[in-house]
Amino acid sequence: MKDPIQKYFQIGTIQWMSHPPVNYPLLESVKSLACDPYFTALEVTKVADDESRAAMKKILEQSHMKVCYGAQPRLLGSGLNPNDINEEGRKKAEATLIEAIDEAEYLGAKGIAFLAGKWEIETKNQAYSQLLKTTRNLCDYAAKKDMMIEIEVFDYDMDKAALIGPAPYAAQFAADFNQTYCVSHQEDDGLVTIGSREWKDYKVESIVYFSLHKSGGLVVRSTGHKRYYGAILTNYNTAQIFMQKDGNRKILTETEFIYVEDKPYKLQFAAYGNQLSFWVNEEKILCTSDAAYTCGGAGFTISKGTMTCDSFIVLGE
Repeated sequence: MKDPIQKYFQIGTIQWMSHPPVNYPLLESVKSLACDPYFTALEVTKVADDESRAAMKKILEQSHMKVCYGAQPRLLGSGLNPNDINEEGRKKAEATLIEAIDEAEYLGAKGIAFLAGKWEIETKNQAYSQLLKTTRNLCDYAAKKDMMIEIEVFDYDMDKAALIGPAPYAAQFAADFNQTYCVSHQEDDGLVTIGSREWKDYKVESIVYFSLHKSGGLVVRSTGHKRYYGAILTNYNTAQIFMQKDGNRKILTETEFIYVEDKPYKLQFAAYGNQLSFWVNEEKILCTSDAAYTCGGAGFTISKGTMTCDSFIVLGE
């Protein structure tokens, strides 16, 4: 090939890895790389002080280079984790990444890249849900500036041990990210609801995508997280309507129903008078009656796993 490679590619380097800070003063490093005709792109990261940041901005503006921004050092250097199952820890990670978006914009970058955090097998699903929350919040903020957010795929079970992770898991994350809600619980009978005792006769619907789980579905007439009706798909082969009272679950009706992960299922669950009805993909598959509960809120239930949900609609009488 006689043409220079720059005719076909933008050749870039990572400033802080090419010139480790312990050996190279920041501004000397940036100036040296910006003056190197071989490179057409430069990835930078957090700058410690305003004076240096302003000087770097001036160098980058005068250079020929595309500016990229890596937020990974902000997380790795401080031990922050965007999928921290402790909500306060997750919020701290999100806050530094929001700051990264602002700094990247100032320096002329069109977005930021970051990595997922460490994880434990016992709380993997919860960490996954936390990462979805952080990423959605970052994207909402970046969208106002017409900037992009990128999660870099890292090693999964060694060294940095980032949740994202294997390429198939990254693909699943991308698909799940497009959904409105992510509902996750490590134990049985996880519940999230809205509404009040004033809700009596109504129908709820949502399009759900199951990840690894024991069961999941919809809830109506919830008077607290221990008393409600549920309509669920469970064990990949069964549909049920049940009545939950404190720690006891009574199966009111069930039928065989084969379903799979990562496929959309439109679920609808109605309570009118004593009648309870459950639809999947517009087909009524279960119907029964029970008089235990006459009012209450609605929502989702999930046991030992995760499901993502596109919309949640409540239809009155």
